[in-house]
Amino acid sequence: MGDTTDIKKGAVIRHNGNLYVISSFQFTNPGKGQAFFKCKLKSIGGDKGMEITYKSGETIDSVRVDHTNLQYLYKSGDLYAFMNQDNYETIEVSTNILGDDVKFLKEGLDVIGVMNEGNAVAIQFPKKIAYKVTHAPPAVKGDSTSGNVTKEIELDNGMLIHAPIFIKDDEEILVNTETGDYGGRVV
Repeated sequence: MGDTTDIKKGAVIRHNGNLYVISSFQFTNPGKGQAFFKCKLKSIGGDKGMEITYKSGETIDSVRVDHTNLQYLYKSGDLYAFMNQDNYETIEVSTNILGDDVKFLKEGLDVIGVMNEGNAVAIQFPKKIAYKVTHAPPAVKGDSTSGNVTKEIELDNGMLIHAPIFIKDDEEILVNTETGDYGGRVV
């Protein structure tokens, strides 16, 4: 058992007998009344999701999880293979556990596996990941007149994002995994 201070992205809780991962949350402290947490939950082992609100200080049923260093290897059908970096075992993770974050995967990427009873229940990505630009259209003269101008570029894992017009092919850039936005050049 725990309380609302245990609420964070990737935390595992039990609600109505089922396990859920907190995919996102928002803390609100209104001027009048009690503060509360509005949480988006993703069902473990299922594709159902739900939203739930907890009042500040309310008891929640936290589930003990272990954090394991994993490295992404390859995709096989609807499963993604990761190597446990401690014992070199292969762990397969389904698409519904990765959710939208699957777009950030690239071969050799180091992530944190949130494990419960030997099974991966969530994958935590680094805040920023470096990618190589495989295609960036050239900037056109006159594009920069309106200030913050971007163009769509393709990265080495096939992901498309918007980046500043000065980014060129074969450069390495950082992508923010929380927003999916350009996060700067690799120095």
